[in-house]
Amino acid sequence: MENQNKVTILDPSEIYRPEINRGIDNTMPSPKEINFRKFNEEKGSEDNPQIQRVKNTYKLMHTHQTVEYVQSKHKQWSTFDHAKLTIMEALEFLNNVIDEADPDVSVPNIYHAFQTAERIREKHPDKDWFILTGLIHDLGKVMAVWDEPQFSTVGDTFVVGCAFADSIVYRETSFVDNPDGKNPAYNSKFGMYEEHCGLDNVLMSWGHDEYMYKVLIENKCTLPEEAMYMIRYHSFYPWHTGQDYMHLCNNKDLEMLKWIREFNQFDLYSKSDKLPDIKALMPYYQSLVDKYIPGTLKF
Repeated sequence: MENQNKVTILDPSEIYRPEINRGIDNTMPSPKEINFRKFNEEKGSEDNPQIQRVKNTYKLMHTHQTVEYVQSKHKQWSTFDHAKLTIMEALEFLNNVIDEADPDVSVPNIYHAFQTAERIREKHPDKDWFILTGLIHDLGKVMAVWDEPQFSTVGDTFVVGCAFADSIVYRETSFVDNPDGKNPAYNSKFGMYEEHCGLDNVLMSWGHDEYMYKVLIENKCTLPEEAMYMIRYHSFYPWHTGQDYMHLCNNKDLEMLKWIREFNQFDLYSKSDKLPDIKALMPYYQSLVDKYIPGTLKF
């Protein structure tokens, strides 16, 4: 594989997580988990370089992620000519990606992939597609290896082309320089959309969720619809946690919402687990890959 240089990657969505997240069975995180990765803007935070990096990433994201920008990214990344990789090769690629702002762990993202999958496996051993989804959900971050800016690779996603939702991180201060916010075609509640048009018909801010979704579609994977929703919208916190954008959802979106919320608890809280023995786990996960996403994929 080309370009083996290590890429440090700041993912603010890994820091500004909701305090409480209920799963399908209405379970609650432990008191320890409620405070997990919770960063507040307390007095003195202006001197914290980590928090300032997060704020700067969101400022860049919320300034540059416009309708025009997102459309250009769809065009750029829909060529699928950046590399040809198997799923396991793509996971190894994540060895080059370390979240430099993660306060809890400083290991490559490949460990988070297996941690997430293993926790899903403990609770849903009968759903092999769900387990595999946990393994591959962040693979779109390989864009960072190919020089995609962090503000359009990681972080919480949101809808472009309509009013910015209240629950978006730094909503009140970070969008002041976004030209779409001053465009009457884009700054109303519905903007360029119709009520209940469905999330498949809206433009999301560009990031690793949408990219990996497009890669899987292009390569004709056979994961079920629930898995595809999880991959495409797991960073869409203003929707699945903030409960914004419901006016754009159709019935299918609302049916899938419970699965995204179920997935989220494994995505977040697995980061406190011990490191998995990847070599020992590899045969099992290779069998899942062979079932749903075999062979070499175009990225």
